[in-house]
Amino acid sequence: MSTGLIIAIVVIVALIILLFAVVMPRARAKARERQVARQRDEVAGAHRERAEDRAARAELAEQEARRERAEAELHESRARLHERGLADDELDQDRERLGTTDDDDERFASDDRRATRDTTVPPEERR
Repeated sequence: MSTGLIIAIVVIVALIILLFAVVMPRARAKARERQVARQRDEVAGAHRERAEDRAARAELAEQEARRERAEAELHESRARLHERGLADDELDQDRERLGTTDDDDERFASDDRRATRDTTVPPEERR
């Protein structure tokens, strides 16, 4: 072989080594960057999904709170009506609905009064 051919082969091999030394790290860096971008998208999507779930749960909780507030306001307004004596015709119904029936009064009544009470008359008509 001639020296010119050997030099050409050495130069070509050196260029190939240099090419791999320069191109391979860049290719790896680009592959790594694509992988990181994919992971970013995946994590960002998971965070967005959780945020949507929490926002939906918060919305439900807000609706529940609004409903509870409305019920509390309703009870407060009915309490004001009863305090003013404007809803006396609904006293028995409200006492039954709220669970404050005559049972509380009966535990303080004497045994004689309980024994003589007429149980054939419905509670609505006893008064």
